[in-house]
Amino acid sequence: MSDTKSMKNKHMTIDDRLEIQGCLDRGMAFKAIAGRIGKDPTTVSKEVKKHFTVKASAVRNTTREGAPVELKPCPSLLKAPFVCNPCKKRYSACAYKKQLYSAKTAQNEYESLLSEAREGIPLNQEKFYEVDEIITKHIKKGQRLYHIMQTNNLGVSKSTVYRHLHRGYLSISKMDLPRVVKFKVRKVRSASYIPKAAKIGRTYEDFLTYKDERNISTWVEMDTVIGRLGGKVIMTFDFTLCNFMFGLLVDDKTSAEVTLKVRALKAKMRGNGIRFGDVFPLLLTDNGGEFANVSAFTTDADGEVETDLFFCDPYRSSQKPYVEKNHTMFRDIVPKGSSFDNFSQETVDLIFSHVNSIKRKILYGKSPYEMFAFTFGENIASLLGIMPISADDVVQSPKLLKTLSYTMK
Repeated sequence: MSDTKSMKNKHMTIDDRLEIQGCLDRGMAFKAIAGRIGKDPTTVSKEVKKHFTVKASAVRNTTREGAPVELKPCPSLLKAPFVCNPCKKRYSACAYKKQLYSAKTAQNEYESLLSEAREGIPLNQEKFYEVDEIITKHIKKGQRLYHIMQTNNLGVSKSTVYRHLHRGYLSISKMDLPRVVKFKVRKVRSASYIPKAAKIGRTYEDFLTYKDERNISTWVEMDTVIGRLGGKVIMTFDFTLCNFMFGLLVDDKTSAEVTLKVRALKAKMRGNGIRFGDVFPLLLTDNGGEFANVSAFTTDADGEVETDLFFCDPYRSSQKPYVEKNHTMFRDIVPKGSSFDNFSQETVDLIFSHVNSIKRKILYGKSPYEMFAFTFGENIASLLGIMPISADDVVQSPKLLKTLSYTMK
């Protein structure tokens, strides 16, 4: 079954709408947009025409006598794509009213409509008080809500009753329903992802084309290693040239924290006369939301592009095998389930200094540190927090952390 068929009859997501907005801004046709999100072109057309917003023109059109003049719609809006997103005059003082498609606005309208549709037919005042009286009467007898609803034809769903209870509409309170008081509301974490609009021109397919056209054989893969859920994480960088890896300790797995760490690293390198883009010209990572701030990786302090960034396909960790493989050596020292909350950046640097000093068969008996230092110099390795460990002193087990803990006491 094709991707298009598998998406049939599926509701549009915020990702789909961001993709539509991004493509409209670039002047793409409905057919091309539909192909990117796996929908029919008519579906895209209906989405745009249903959810565009109208903005009044900043230009005041009047007659010679000063009376306001209502202009006819812009001729360009009478045909596809029916919005001003791709228009060159979008940000200028255009005399016509503007029609713009915004993914965020469209998603809010969709969610509002969906919520209203699921509310069902609202109760009239008389029916509401009747339902309230029945529920209150039987709850006072100690009956459970399910029993009450099975015994009495209330004409409402159980979820509706709970919703009215939480909003304070009913005569009873949460204290009258022991199980409602007992169970806490489950916390729902919003999914962290890379918006589709941010990945336009940065997909894994684009990455393959990019490196093939430029005959590039080495790049840097990025990933995030998780400790305790909700605790500190480690952002890792692996140079595919020699499997040299270093890590940055991040307080939490958010784009804001990752941005701070990357900019601090760039400033540190810049302070030592080294351009980030000369060491990290090409980056490849996954779809984690912590990497959503693309410009933090790709541009320097002056806003000039110095690095190219691409994203793997969702759920395809095999597309960045080097960093994934090297994580197994990190896990030899820090087993899964271990918390990083007591780690410092110095702890992380020590761990990766040992990892990078392990001799590798693929490097013909050399260590990643030796190969990296030969290519980029010991100074840059030091700036990344990595120091050489003598072969006799290399520790590739949790004993390294125990030794470190004992030393710190």
